[in-house]
Amino acid sequence: MSEGTETAAPAAPGRTADVPAQSSSGSPAPAVAGLPTSHGAGEPPARGGWWRSDASEPLRRNLALVGVLIALVIIGVITRPDLYGDPGWVRENIFSILTLASVVGVVTVGMTFVIIGGGIDLSVGAIVALAGVWSTTLATQSYGASGMIFTAIVVAVIVGLVNGLLISYGRLVPFIATLAMLVAARGLAAEISDKQTQVSSNLTINDIASTKLLGIPLLVYILAAVVAGGWVLLNRTTFGRRTVAVGGNPEAARLAGINVKRHTMLLYALSGLCCGIAAIMLTAQANSAQAAMANLYELDAIAAAIIGGTLLSGGRGTIVGSLLGVIIFATITNLFAINGLSTEAQNMVKGGIIVAAVLVQQFRFKSVTQLLARNKVS
Repeated sequence: MSEGTETAAPAAPGRTADVPAQSSSGSPAPAVAGLPTSHGAGEPPARGGWWRSDASEPLRRNLALVGVLIALVIIGVITRPDLYGDPGWVRENIFSILTLASVVGVVTVGMTFVIIGGGIDLSVGAIVALAGVWSTTLATQSYGASGMIFTAIVVAVIVGLVNGLLISYGRLVPFIATLAMLVAARGLAAEISDKQTQVSSNLTINDIASTKLLGIPLLVYILAAVVAGGWVLLNRTTFGRRTVAVGGNPEAARLAGINVKRHTMLLYALSGLCCGIAAIMLTAQANSAQAAMANLYELDAIAAAIIGGTLLSGGRGTIVGSLLGVIIFATITNLFAINGLSTEAQNMVKGGIIVAAVLVQQFRFKSVTQLLARNKVS
């Protein structure tokens, strides 16, 4: 499965497939009554057939997101031609946007897996805060940078596993389980830090945010590594195929031999892992950690995944699309900042984009004619 293709969820139990699968010898499947047959041997495919098929949908969505990014750049050029006329400023601004997107981008990779698997995680921001606070205690800092990184990742993964256990084996609704964890993790972070900001005195950790390799910030490399790893995991491994199957039809996935409960638990652990990495990145940026850090990151991650084409109902999504969603939101934030617009206006625009994206997911019509025909029938 690649970014250009999507794995269909297994059929529901008790139902047979509509079209028989092709035999291993490569011979075409027999025709089914009432269904149009596929192209015969030697017949050329219909003009534009692949482009209009479901197989090309991820590519079309991603190209549309690239178009949105280009439109935002054009708006920036129109509103601030003095800044965009300076090539040096443009280059630094690109890195600034990518750096701004790096922490949320890492969290979004984990969130994308959870949503594709049919879940939701409202606790990611709180997990980042808890991992950051725990890793910056004086006791933890005494073990050096490796001890801080190890603590942040272990704490975040354990919290993710608790989420998975509550949802898989405790049979709690993901919304309720992760909402409870959001409150609990924030409270524990406030208790550990005594509601104070904990300063990171480790130069190795602090330098992560300021270090550049070949002129590119290290945070951008970390984001690229996490995105690449997530892409491979989703599109080139059995774990990724099982994630799509579990999210598309958990009962059919169970009958196919997939341990749905264990896989769901692992998805939340993966989300926790991403939160642990993000906690170190955010701590490096601020040179400190506090219980209020990573506020509303869960909404940013969910919004970016939805903008990228991940279905809230599960069973479909791409890592590249989620990354583009994160970059779009970071670009909007940057565009509002350079134009001196308020955060309130920015949030309203983000809210409108989220609503529009969900509406597009609900009404996937190829033309206005189909929409009118459906309304006429109903």
